[in-house]
Amino acid sequence: MELRSLSGGFENAPIDASRAFRAVLNAMARPGVIEPITGAQGPAPMSSAMATVMLTLCDPETPIYLAASHDTPDIRDWIAFHIGAPIVTADKAAFAIGTWDTLCPVTQFPIGTSEYPDQSATVIVDVEHLDQHGATLRGPGIKDTAQLNLPDVVAFQMNAVLFPLGLDFILTAGDQVAALPRTTKVEVV
Repeated sequence: MELRSLSGGFENAPIDASRAFRAVLNAMARPGVIEPITGAQGPAPMSSAMATVMLTLCDPETPIYLAASHDTPDIRDWIAFHIGAPIVTADKAAFAIGTWDTLCPVTQFPIGTSEYPDQSATVIVDVEHLDQHGATLRGPGIKDTAQLNLPDVVAFQMNAVLFPLGLDFILTAGDQVAALPRTTKVEVV
């Protein structure tokens, strides 16, 4: 294990994790809102936002899928040291990380079952930037409408149709996070 894999975790774990959890919670509760998030720094090409989300939500019992963009020895070592989570195939993932192109098709991830819709994957997507322009969002947590740039509007529309099954998405860029739970309806502007 390389020395760089041992660094990049929370400096003050209780405080950093609680701040990060609040940012993720706010993003999930209010789809389309972009929240600042800091606290961790994973190996490239992982954004600091993605690393922070992972340290906040993942633990040794949450299987993680690494898409090709993020399946590097440094990231594997960083996850092993900081989280201890198993790396698995897409069909067994509780969390999946990568860029949009390497995570597709998102239909490869578990969407839950009618008895256990919560047994679906959360897909954490590193994007170049987050912007409150683009697709129109409606649904729980949104007063009227919200807007967010999405990598593929059709995939998010198809995901919403599956409710109560489906995937939850967390979008990360730099030190920002936004979320799109499966309850969010997506329209083209």
